[in-house]
Amino acid sequence: MDESILRELAPQVLSVVARRYGRFDLAEDATQDALVAAAQQWPAEGVPENPRGWLIAVATRRLIDALRAEASRTRREEVASAQEPPPGAEVPDEDDTLTLLFLCCHPALSPPSQLALTLRAVGGLTTAQIATAFLVPEATMAQRISRAKAAIADAGARFEPPGDDQRSGRLRVVLHVLYLIFNEGYTATSGEQLQRRELAREAIRLTRMTHRLLPDDGEVAGLLALMLLTHARTRARESADGTLIPLAEQDRSDWDRALVQEGVALIQETLSHARLGPYQLQAAIAAVHAEAPTAADTDWRQVLKLYDLLQALAPSPVVALNRAVAVAMVDGPRAGLESLDALGDDHRVAQHHRLAAVRAHLREMAGDTQAALAGYEDAARGTTSLAERRYLQAQAERLRGDVENRPAAPTTG
Repeated sequence: MDESILRELAPQVLSVVARRYGRFDLAEDATQDALVAAAQQWPAEGVPENPRGWLIAVATRRLIDALRAEASRTRREEVASAQEPPPGAEVPDEDDTLTLLFLCCHPALSPPSQLALTLRAVGGLTTAQIATAFLVPEATMAQRISRAKAAIADAGARFEPPGDDQRSGRLRVVLHVLYLIFNEGYTATSGEQLQRRELAREAIRLTRMTHRLLPDDGEVAGLLALMLLTHARTRARESADGTLIPLAEQDRSDWDRALVQEGVALIQETLSHARLGPYQLQAAIAAVHAEAPTAADTDWRQVLKLYDLLQALAPSPVVALNRAVAVAMVDGPRAGLESLDALGDDHRVAQHHRLAAVRAHLREMAGDTQAALAGYEDAARGTTSLAERRYLQAQAERLRGDVENRPAAPTTG
């Protein structure tokens, strides 16, 4: 059985049950139970003619069982029983997935809780799968999800779209959560693996879903294009033994050309009519890289112009860090290093291994091998990703060999 069917139906089922009974916490548990039941029964019995209706019926029964178990809430049980749809009742057609996304990204939740709840409620992933993705024990993730649902209940959140005055702000949170899920899949922040491809694919699936619901929103389209163009490089980013391969050294014939074409077409179409936003600019930068036949053919001047726009529109230390590389490619490594100077006083990035790694790379470009060696070593100590650490250590070892084999300077006198 194709698990993608269950993942696609999960938010639709949860939305119907949560709206009908007004209990997101119980509805989410009931939906998970229904998904488990389907995963166990459908391979042997076959997928029912109406899988969505089947899941809603099972989730409804499980939720009512849970309400009946709450012995102190007799009145709620009576109300729920009265609401129980008769056998064969028509299943609502509306898709409340976007409302569900807004609820999972409620401002009362911390970012880790928003990530976990989105993956479970909207993504249909089990607690065990989410725990594996973020390298924490299943019990820890279960507690995080439980606390998130309790926080939503305590905040008095209702299963309804946010008002017009809140919509844009909440959508920004939704897109940021999807962006974080993708980034964790594209470059894992810790552990042995460089990439968690299933997590990146799930972020793309959820963003596609959001784009279908909001086809005219430029930033939703921009985020989807950015994910497609970035994910297209997946196969080329690591060797058979899991070693990281940087963008400049990747075999571009290994890039997924279908994803590249889709991403480029999407961002070109979006930029022609939508109000410019940060995700669109990032996608435009990714498109410039994707359209270059080789790394040497990259239009770095265009990349720098786009980073200038991005820095003006949505300044951040990460944008400044990436812009410094573009400056180095256009105006030379010394200019790039000068662009990095201000980041040394920014507490958000001053101790981050990526700043040390970029500085080391630019120092190597400038011919300052000794300083580059120290920088790579410093960056390797700072990362919790074992794949990134191995790559940085390999760069340091390469430079160490150059330093040790360098002829001694002649003496005078």
